[in-house]
Amino acid sequence: MKIEINKLVSDKIGFKFLEKFAKKVLKLIKLDIPELSVAVVDDKKMIALNKQYKKHNYTTDVLAFDYGEMIICLDQAKRQAKELKHSLKEELEILLIHGILHLSGYDDGTKKDFNKMKIKQEGIWQKIKS
Repeated sequence: MKIEINKLVSDKIGFKFLEKFAKKVLKLIKLDIPELSVAVVDDKKMIALNKQYKKHNYTTDVLAFDYGEMIICLDQAKRQAKELKHSLKEELEILLIHGILHLSGYDDGTKKDFNKMKIKQEGIWQKIKS
């Protein structure tokens, strides 16, 4: 399993921890994909990507694509971490889980699906963190 983390922001934060964390998540949920590429971008880039692929003209926290590519918005992660009163590292880990769940077939397009995915996401995070 090849995991690649691409930092496309000028922030001084290191993202190496995401590679190790992704391996743990993939192993726990038994998702067998040959490669995972994670790009960390800013709001401007995420808005453009969200508009291009989802037809939404606003930022989002994570986009995931069937071919093993995920994009995480650092600016949105910072806002969510502050709002939820946990660290940026924790928020990035949660977003990584969220994106991997999308890659494994989960959808959050309805409130019911969102809640189901959130429960699964929190369960995975708790198992890895304990």
